Amino acid sequence: MRRLRRTGALRGLVRETRLDAGDLILPLFVTHGSDRREPIATMPGVERLTIEHAVEEAAQAAALGIPAVMLFGIPAEKDEEGSGAWDDEGVVQLAIRAIKQQLPDLLAIPDLCLCEYTSHGHCGVLRGETVDNDATLSLLARTAVSHARAGADLIAPSDMMDGRVGAIRTALDDEGFEDLPILAYSAKFASVFYGPFREAAGSTPATGDRRGYQLDPANGDEALREVLLDVEEGADLVMVKPALPYLDVIRRVKDATRMPVVAYNVGGEYAMVKAAAAAGALDERATVLEVLTSIRRAGADAVITYHAKDAARWLSEMD
Repeated sequence: MRRLRRTGALRGLVRETRLDAGDLILPLFVTHGSDRREPIATMPGVERLTIEHAVEEAAQAAALGIPAVMLFGIPAEKDEEGSGAWDDEGVVQLAIRAIKQQLPDLLAIPDLCLCEYTSHGHCGVLRGETVDNDATLSLLARTAVSHARAGADLIAPSDMMDGRVGAIRTALDDEGFEDLPILAYSAKFASVFYGPFREAAGSTPATGDRRGYQLDPANGDEALREVLLDVEEGADLVMVKPALPYLDVIRRVKDATRMPVVAYNVGGEYAMVKAAAAAGALDERATVLEVLTSIRRAGADAVITYHAKDAARWLSEMD
């Protein structure tokens, strides 16, 4: 076996998994106001951006060969239903328009969930202390249509309500958006690795947690059932989130569906690498590229990652 490992050229010739900037999606946190960049303490190098700076970041990503950005909105106001999510003049809708106006070929993918917009921080309407799954579906569908009207290239529901892919598909079709694909957060686990994201988006639940609608980290078979249900309802791409603790799930999903699979290399995963690199325990560049390659090797066709810009630069230097 060592014969084909002897030189870099030989290793490259037989390399099974390739990593390219075109495999990456850059997440952006967009907030109201003007000319502001707010550093996020738990994710060094990541910031909350007003729209003009989000456009700048998107342009940098496009110049590096990154094909898509994922947008998370931080509204000026929140309420019980999360009505800012479907506001046609909401921060994400405005950001989509601004990005598509300047970068028409870059894919703009708004995250579709109510958690950033609700005063209680849950992903749906509350009845007492419980999320009302069915009452939430119409609000998610309404948000999807608003994203579509703003010019979104994909609709990406992350709420984990049962039946939401079907409800969104029906609403999009009824409004004339039959060709707009759905990237479903299909296997989204109730993970501690979301901590940095919740600080960034201000979406920590005020009471309780999300284990009633997100997946138990112990359950791989259940994750596969969730994915297959979303496929039946009309998902065009499916996602596993987080990535590194669930590489086995990524592989199972890819083998079972043969569909495009996206994995989300989430804030906690990013923060661990950053902390280890800052402490001198790991080489950041080598670690990031190994991590992203492992996610691709597991079966992900694309990876959403806060490392996207750095990784794209490093990969270009290797060409």
